[in-house]
Amino acid sequence: MQVYLDNNASTKPLDEVVEAMIPFLDSEYANPSSVHRFGQRVRHRVECARQQVARLINAEPREIVFTSGGTESVNLAIRGALAVEPKRRHVITSAVEHNAVHRLATQLAGEGYRVDRIGVDHQGRLDYDQLADRVSQDTTLISIMHANNETGVLFDVGRICEIAARHDVRVHVDAVQSVGKLPVDVKELPVHLLSMSAHKMHGPKGVGALFARRRTRLAPGTFGGRQERDLRPGTENVPGIIGFGVAAQEAAKFLQSGMEPIRRLRDDFERRVCKAVSIAKVIGAETERLDGTSNISFKQMQADAMLILLSERGVQASAGAACSSGAVEPSRVLAAMGVDPHVARGAVRFSLSRFTTASDIDRAVKVIGEVVERLSVLMLRC
Repeated sequence: MQVYLDNNASTKPLDEVVEAMIPFLDSEYANPSSVHRFGQRVRHRVECARQQVARLINAEPREIVFTSGGTESVNLAIRGALAVEPKRRHVITSAVEHNAVHRLATQLAGEGYRVDRIGVDHQGRLDYDQLADRVSQDTTLISIMHANNETGVLFDVGRICEIAARHDVRVHVDAVQSVGKLPVDVKELPVHLLSMSAHKMHGPKGVGALFARRRTRLAPGTFGGRQERDLRPGTENVPGIIGFGVAAQEAAKFLQSGMEPIRRLRDDFERRVCKAVSIAKVIGAETERLDGTSNISFKQMQADAMLILLSERGVQASAGAACSSGAVEPSRVLAAMGVDPHVARGAVRFSLSRFTTASDIDRAVKVIGEVVERLSVLMLRC
């Protein structure tokens, strides 16, 4: 029995998504930039997908730019925003960003930008007072995530936008982990730029989108054709875009009924694991989190050893960020939260989805108990 609890890394594509993509991998193969009927038929479907993605976040279709995924969306947003205001050289982000933002911020610092990384407390909550203190007339952009990919901890995007507005500073939000899992309405949240990715919401890999609010100036990072309003040139990934559109449409339906079943499963999972394993501790448990994310530390254990043994028994989870090419490294997110290194090294992320069942949770709790017991015995022998 396979129990997949790594949905923050990637989700199972919906059957509706796969079915919608198949014709565009087979018979509907024309280039959407072609002027003939065949090409324009494909163009129509791409624009329908753009509308579907826009509806998910209550945007206008022309505010959606398709990309190859969340990382490209992040880079287009940040690089594009900085390029149109070269005289302002200050960027603000947080200490717990995904590598797409974190590593780009490091690169920008090497290029002469002043980069401030706002800290978090022991629960992963952003220090909004520090953020307000750091904004200045030289600040070009605030780029901060909506939901942390490791802990699920949520940031108050509305409050961030209020702080930015006092200084006429633009805001980019990395919403890769939240869109499709939480209601996100860009008519209510005055963000200028927002990044998304299809495979986090039961769509295909290799396709994402950037919401760029009307009249928000951006410079392209690459040059070529005139696709995506000149912001992302190159022939579109049509099958991926079609799949993204369907995934967005289905996510909007799913959100109407709420995430309560997933939250109940997660809470039950955490309660039972902590009861069965005395050294287990839920990280970020005292603040608002994504309903499907559970980061549990097993003190004195090694997360990589746990992951191997869990996987051998059919339970798939992760440690740190899955985008590190399979390498389990010490989590800088947990370090920024001030988590004891002995606790942080044993942190495992379990992430649920709409496909997670009660029997999955039963199996996972049982296997986790067995794995911890086996590792404890091995540690005593050493």
